[in-house]
Amino acid sequence: MQIEVIQGILIPFLGTALGASCVLFMKNMLSDSLQRVLNGFAAGVMVAASIWSLLTPAVEQAASMGQWAFVPAVSGFWFGVLFLLAMDRAIPHLYQANGKQKSSWTARKGNAMLVLAVTLHNIPEGMAVGAVFAGCLSGNRQISMAEALALSVGIAIQNFPEGAIISMPLQAGGMKKRTAFLCGVLSGAVEPVAALLTVLASGVIVPVLPYLLSFAAGAMVYVVVEELVPEMSVGKQSNIGTVVFALGFTLMMALDVALG
Repeated sequence: MQIEVIQGILIPFLGTALGASCVLFMKNMLSDSLQRVLNGFAAGVMVAASIWSLLTPAVEQAASMGQWAFVPAVSGFWFGVLFLLAMDRAIPHLYQANGKQKSSWTARKGNAMLVLAVTLHNIPEGMAVGAVFAGCLSGNRQISMAEALALSVGIAIQNFPEGAIISMPLQAGGMKKRTAFLCGVLSGAVEPVAALLTVLASGVIVPVLPYLLSFAAGAMVYVVVEELVPEMSVGKQSNIGTVVFALGFTLMMALDVALG
């Protein structure tokens, strides 16, 4: 396996770890304004990555289907949305799990569900990274190594606030800083594992790569609309989140087009 692939599947995990490390040197919780900025930027990055790094290659790879080339992208996208919808029926939303608790037992339960929620949401992102690198290794002309690395960087940027959202509330609830940091790091450990398994299964995945890419896009867009947009829009000066969303979107678009 090429060294670029190993580095690429570890980049998103690094983003989560860096975000979780905020608990080690920040005394207070992230301010509401900063959380809106981080969530808005992450949302923009994820939407741009879903379009240029996932849906567009999915449609291009299905070009042999002629006028039906949209079928893999549409069906895979909806499968990703429905998959995340099913997950959210079983686990709390990030903003629900991050709410104030009334008792220590409820707090521990809420913390555990928060970690579980972020961990499970990281699996489709890891699959997305692995699918893109699998397509690149297969010699697919629609996916370059630079484009795959751009997607990894984009997801790493999105993972930074997730790491902080995990570790800092845990520490505020009484957990030791190092333990809270470790929980944040572990929540992102599933991403490189999911990515590696996807790459190793490339022989099976390549024929259905358009469906897998669009599945990852659907899952990512679901997270944006259901989790990040509400968080970036609450409170005063909610337009800050919108402006930063546009910044994240254009930055990821520029990276993907320039490096792809």
